[in-house]
Amino acid sequence: METLTSLCASQTLVSHTARPMPISASGSSVSANGYAYSLNSRAFLPRKQRMSIIKASVAVEQQTEKPKVALVRIGTRGSPLALAQAHETREKLMAAHSELAEEGAIEIVIIKTTGDKILSQPLADIGGKGLFTKEIDEALINGDIDIAVHSMKDVPTYLPEQTILPCNMEREDVRDAFISLNASSLADLAAGSIIGTASLRRKSQILHRYPSLKVVENFRGNVQTRLRKLNEGVVHATLLALAGLRRLNMTENVTATLSIDDMLPAVAQGAIGIACRTNDDKMAEYLASLNHEETRLAVTCERAFLETLDGSCRTPIAGYASRDENGDCLFKGLVASPDGTRGVCIFHSIPFI
Repeated sequence: METLTSLCASQTLVSHTARPMPISASGSSVSANGYAYSLNSRAFLPRKQRMSIIKASVAVEQQTEKPKVALVRIGTRGSPLALAQAHETREKLMAAHSELAEEGAIEIVIIKTTGDKILSQPLADIGGKGLFTKEIDEALINGDIDIAVHSMKDVPTYLPEQTILPCNMEREDVRDAFISLNASSLADLAAGSIIGTASLRRKSQILHRYPSLKVVENFRGNVQTRLRKLNEGVVHATLLALAGLRRLNMTENVTATLSIDDMLPAVAQGAIGIACRTNDDKMAEYLASLNHEETRLAVTCERAFLETLDGSCRTPIAGYASRDENGDCLFKGLVASPDGTRGVCIFHSIPFI
């Protein structure tokens, strides 16, 4: 009788499992059509059916796992150069903090800024430098990102409330690169040659030395776009920051590198700045490990010069701070007219504090 009962139970089970059935799993047991079975038991079920139930259990458990939340979300623009800087930041954070080296610990969040969207007008006509940082700053304040990576020369001299910028990574080469398909230098260009640039600083210094050249002001776009325009013959030459070309591994495009005496760089050129929220001690701790103090001091000096002059995108201003042979801060500054006919140069040496 017991054998017959067991056989009947087995037949009932088989008839139930022959049809689609709802399956749920908890711990080491599976429930199906009101029956509870131990995953460790071999009772009654053929191997194929046991494996189906085990797979269903694993699938249910995987679905209930919570997705891993990134420990650090990096906000950045979406240009190739901006992304290169964000990836450099991520790599340095991973190297400095073991918990950030785990997969998924750092997320890069691309944010499109107004300056990226409007390329048909000069920056001065649509609001100035803050156009490349405003939306990223808002995402930081709103908690959508944890840190914001900026090219320091794009950052206004004021910072939004609730944010700080405690970190400048080690500076790249601050000089400008001359790029042309048919001339080896600015001096080599024929009279009337057209140079493309979006910088009044570059325009002013070019025209001061070479008044016979023409400068197209609204030569905007990322590095790749400007090089494409050059190759298409829109202009005869252009100037780009050497730092950006180095970060993009595109220095093969450089025709010549201009000395600082020939082309004084933009304030904070070649420096990356990383911002976080004022009350976020954990992010401030992470960023402290990336800060390069000599770069931070030099950038602070240059930005103080720009802030004192209340400089904007409508005024050609250049500035560069570095250490001299005595270890003091040597500052060179320039304020000029857009046409290069007038200018004031400033040279000053002060102790580095």
